[in-house]
Amino acid sequence: MDTQLQKVYDQVLRMNPGEVEFHQAVKEVFDSLGPVLRKKPEYVEEAVLSRICEPERQIIFRVPWVDDAGRVRINRGFRVEYSSVLGPYKGGLRFHPSVYLGIVKFLGFEQIFKNSLTGMPIGGAKGGSDFDPHSASDGEVMRFCQSFMTELYRNLGEHTDVPAGDIGVGAREIGYLFGQYKRITNRHESGVLTGKGLTWGGSLVRTEATGYGVVFFVEEMLGEIGTSLDGRRVTVSGSGNVATYAIEKAQQLGAKVVACSDSGGYVVDEEGIDLELLKQIKEVERGRISCYAERRPSAVFSDTGSIWDVPVDVALPCATQNELDEAAATALISHGVLAVAEGANMPCTPGAIAILQEAGVKYAPGKASNAGGVATSALEMQQNAARDSWSFEDTEKKLHQIMHDIHDRCSETAEEYGQPGNYVVGANIAGFTKVADAVIAMGVV
Repeated sequence: MDTQLQKVYDQVLRMNPGEVEFHQAVKEVFDSLGPVLRKKPEYVEEAVLSRICEPERQIIFRVPWVDDAGRVRINRGFRVEYSSVLGPYKGGLRFHPSVYLGIVKFLGFEQIFKNSLTGMPIGGAKGGSDFDPHSASDGEVMRFCQSFMTELYRNLGEHTDVPAGDIGVGAREIGYLFGQYKRITNRHESGVLTGKGLTWGGSLVRTEATGYGVVFFVEEMLGEIGTSLDGRRVTVSGSGNVATYAIEKAQQLGAKVVACSDSGGYVVDEEGIDLELLKQIKEVERGRISCYAERRPSAVFSDTGSIWDVPVDVALPCATQNELDEAAATALISHGVLAVAEGANMPCTPGAIAILQEAGVKYAPGKASNAGGVATSALEMQQNAARDSWSFEDTEKKLHQIMHDIHDRCSETAEEYGQPGNYVVGANIAGFTKVADAVIAMGVV
């Protein structure tokens, strides 16, 4: 790492002790920026690195609520409003027991550059709580969301901060959050949250956007080596929103998706994943992936080993951070994997990334390949601002074009800096320089 970058990184470690995911996210970006600082020394002179690493605002608050048994429960809420130089803060809310400040900061830091890459006028933020909606009733989820928004609403607004969903925050949670925001403010400010229901301000394709976007990006990557997804074997980890719609779009483009997973294990279906059955189990019944194998004769469930041991041409990690490690990368390479694209945020460990790149595997970091979700959130904001709604076909076409542009931006930037084909370098530099230039243009604020 460059001396100037190391100095700032050491400062990040001192100021944010114990936040290992955040440290990892910062280092991953910094490892690409040495050539940029040599080309543009004003980034050092203006302390741009330090300014971007320090969030503009960090909000931590108590969320009290009452469960169905009448007991008072307490959770902790977070919103890290990281950077607003490109537009209002934009990024999801995650409700999961693993959430703490370091997770939220890592996600928010990544979001700055992801949003920059989309070309849309949106800044970077992230938020959430250690609340677990999966173990709560609808009434408990509603009361929690109302309490969460009662504190957070004062920091939101369509020109200030526009949250969306993430892990544990789907259409149900967004509905309860928006209802409370409207109740408190007396404004039907549609643009203050994205991922809304289609009948009250939501956008077509938003549900599918992150998964579809990953697959669109993979198709661009494979096109660089003269092939496509048609006829390819694919593994998609996870079985939530991102994974489900990555499977759907991959199948539409002719791929055979043979494996998916959840926290309890994974299934292998050599006939190809039955998407309708998967949706029934995960979206309607909220069941476990093991139920899929119970109802599908061609499927086998395993709660041991790794989903990455399954031989495939394309791997799409769409579950959670650091799920694909060095051993998994080695297994994928041994079976001849061509491409790995992140659907989740930072699902590949640094060691896994190094192994994939050394082996010549096409690898796309999440800030590029999973940017389709936030890009379509920005499209939802556009529709809300115009009091308009677009067709599924028109919105998907716009998403496809955005992913094409992100791919080309990353590819061209990597080539400009002497590392053709390195999507990590391309994404980090392209995302960073746009933000850095805006930081300098706005002065010391």
